[in-house]
Amino acid sequence: MVKVMSESPKLHKEYASFDGKVGFYSHHSSACNTEMKFAVYQPPQAKSQPVPILYFLSGLTCTEENFMIKAGAQQFAAKYGLMLVAPDTSPRNTGIPGEDEAWDLGSGAGFYLNATVEPWKAHYQMYSYVVDELPKLIAENFPVIPEKQGIFGHSMGGHGALICALRNPHIFLSVSAFAPIGAPMRTPWGQKVLSSYLGDNPEDWRAYDASELVLEAKYNRPILIDCGTEDQFIADGQLLPDVFRDACAKVGQPLTLRMQEGYDHSYYFLATFVEDHIRHHAAVLSEGYFI
Repeated sequence: MVKVMSESPKLHKEYASFDGKVGFYSHHSSACNTEMKFAVYQPPQAKSQPVPILYFLSGLTCTEENFMIKAGAQQFAAKYGLMLVAPDTSPRNTGIPGEDEAWDLGSGAGFYLNATVEPWKAHYQMYSYVVDELPKLIAENFPVIPEKQGIFGHSMGGHGALICALRNPHIFLSVSAFAPIGAPMRTPWGQKVLSSYLGDNPEDWRAYDASELVLEAKYNRPILIDCGTEDQFIADGQLLPDVFRDACAKVGQPLTLRMQEGYDHSYYFLATFVEDHIRHHAAVLSEGYFI
């Protein structure tokens, strides 16, 4: 694990929202060895007392802005008293050759892992950033309850949320996902990025595959996943929710997998069910505080 040191983030812009506020920040990341950006929604409850934290990890090509702009989540974070934190999906402008050539590798495609091979390993340390550095930064600079943290995400970010929670159940007390890449070792997306960031030995990939992790992880708390029946990436074999479902069933991991009729992979799908997910997290994180 990379040891990280945090610094105060720089606020770039801020907006009132549902009696709270959305802010967009940057800071120098020790984990990623470059500037990183993130967004924070502070609910109205945070004006008077510390609140639990819910991290959202976005999907391929997204930035720290997509979720805050498109998901409609602020009203529900305000309702349930949760602070929302959405980091960017990768380091950017690092000077790595080819970083911006493909939409599914490099910029916007950090896959929430720690790269171990050149040229990526100097900057692409998103797992350490999400698990270690960013939570420390949030705890030091915002009115939060550090021991009350949950995580969810969409697509690549759903994959990230699952692996971060399964590997760190003591840090992330709740987890859910929208259309996650549930078994990346078996998908074209996953095989491309895992081999690029981690090398050619599939044994090194297992630490970042939720369907492999759940077989040995002892998470034991309920996981919620929503997928759309019209999701083009399920049809293309990129998500494999059934593989993750079967792995959970094999070890008795509580899982609710909902196939939502007629919905696709878009933020229209995500916005439709985001309250369900925030309520799922609030049931764990906010009990005794705001519900």
